[in-house]
Amino acid sequence: MSPIRMSKVESATRVALSFNEAFNRHDVAGMMQLMSKDCVIEDFTPPPNGAVYSGKEEVTRFWQEFFRELPRAHIAIEEIFGLGLRCIMRWRYDWEDSAGKRGRVRGVDIFQVKDDLICEKLSYVKR
Repeated sequence: MSPIRMSKVESATRVALSFNEAFNRHDVAGMMQLMSKDCVIEDFTPPPNGAVYSGKEEVTRFWQEFFRELPRAHIAIEEIFGLGLRCIMRWRYDWEDSAGKRGRVRGVDIFQVKDDLICEKLSYVKR
């Protein structure tokens, strides 16, 4: 495969890795620079189906509130791979909320990337 074609195959993975790095820094501005104007995220809470947030403004508010409630949120990537515009990331998510309660879940994110920006991020957890 040519280097140019390979870079396209890997681009979704690179974007997802950069997004996760910004997440672990709690850098909402950095995360949002990697999301498209029409982005959609599907969170895994509340059970059973989670909530959907659409558009850059709504998604920004979601992340700001998320980090306000979970000031020690951290995602450790267990496995990541991509193909074309999609990337799958298996992770372990650890947190401590503002009251000191700790938790951990494992899950999967499915990213869709368009023009080097995340346009969709779907999260699923193992309970």
